[in-house]
Amino acid sequence: MKVKDIAVAAGVNPDTVRFYTREKLLKPTRNPDNNYQQFDTEDLRRLRFARKARQLGFSLPEIRQILDQADDHHSPCPMVRDVFQQRLAEVEREIQELQQLRKRMTTALAAWQDMPDGTPDGHTICRLIEHWEDPEPSEEAGDQTKDLSEER
Repeated sequence: MKVKDIAVAAGVNPDTVRFYTREKLLKPTRNPDNNYQQFDTEDLRRLRFARKARQLGFSLPEIRQILDQADDHHSPCPMVRDVFQQRLAEVEREIQELQQLRKRMTTALAAWQDMPDGTPDGHTICRLIEHWEDPEPSEEAGDQTKDLSEER
């Protein structure tokens, strides 16, 4: 199979095939007649696997490590479970943070509906932000100190 053929078979664009080839996840041979890359069914299997792994949130280095373990005839499944459990915990934390941000945003927007617009006068920049008070102060109070120290 040529680049276009394997791309169509895997449901990806040819640039994806070229990328994974450059990253050495696919191992095409060269056609001696025209020097074109030739992909086989093993490359197609690896490409489909990499695509599924990316859809599950695995990084390129992690996919490479999984494929390397499989190439060495070692089961990558224990590592996959461990990485996936860690990744799931990170995603859950990020979702929680985004839900908290969404709540603050909707609360602020509701509070700002009746506030007049202000013009910067040397004492204020934007009244909406400056006069907004978080009704539920969170752990971010410690982040404000961090923000100030980062500016110095």
